[in-house]
Amino acid sequence: MTKHLTYVERRWLVWGFEGQDVLDPWGDRRDDRWFVDETESKADVIAALDAQARRSRAIIASNDLATPAQPGPRFKDGEVPSLERILFHVLQEYAHHLGHLDVVVEIALADPLAQD
Repeated sequence: MTKHLTYVERRWLVWGFEGQDVLDPWGDRRDDRWFVDETESKADVIAALDAQARRSRAIIASNDLATPAQPGPRFKDGEVPSLERILFHVLQEYAHHLGHLDVVVEIALADPLAQD
């Protein structure tokens, strides 16, 4: 999930909002599932999220919420979203996945011997 969230921020803020070319915007997936290569350590994945978070903060700090995304490979056709809209989507992604983690914690903490 950590790697996925790194790529979510990269896809929406770098590839999308800034209109930058991103070598592999879907690099967090293989066979349509989240993927972490066996050569990537936990420290590598966390460091990548930290680096992307710093880049995301810089993008956000240097733009007004009403600023539209730059035309680029992410938004080729149609109306481009504002930074505010993009950030709302990123927030939804985080909330969605934190909900997944909440379920995992509840299952992990459940007492299999407890009865109602």
